[in-house]
Amino acid sequence: MRALVQRVTEASVVVEGTVVGQTGPGLLVLVCAMAGDDEGAADKLAARVAKLRIFRDEAGRMNRSLLDIGGGALVVSQFTLAADTRTGNRPGFSSAAAPDDGRRLYERFAESLRAQGIAVQTGRFGADMTVRLVNDGPVTIWLDTADRA
Repeated sequence: MRALVQRVTEASVVVEGTVVGQTGPGLLVLVCAMAGDDEGAADKLAARVAKLRIFRDEAGRMNRSLLDIGGGALVVSQFTLAADTRTGNRPGFSSAAAPDDGRRLYERFAESLRAQGIAVQTGRFGADMTVRLVNDGPVTIWLDTADRA
């Protein structure tokens, strides 16, 4: 699985004019299940996100995790993280998981974060969403559970 993790002071996701998920200080996590991913990949990614030390400590260093600060996470599905842009001008998405698998693994990822004690809100899988965020730092980290050559 892949994730683009952004440290935020606040973030929200809107579907058809209605806020469906939001968080205060914490993380916006854009998530994509890749073909061949399984529940183990979702759990592994959730553990990495929860423990990723990208929040400031008392000395101003990035030394604290989402768990350490008691922050929340807004988890949004984004199959475009699977984009293959190696050739041509139009990205290909054939490496993304099939929609049913993508939904299942997206939901598993969010549940795995919740199981670690993190307050999680989500977007709506497959919907056309507007994501609003205030990036803190800015800090943006790319995570991938597999080494994809």
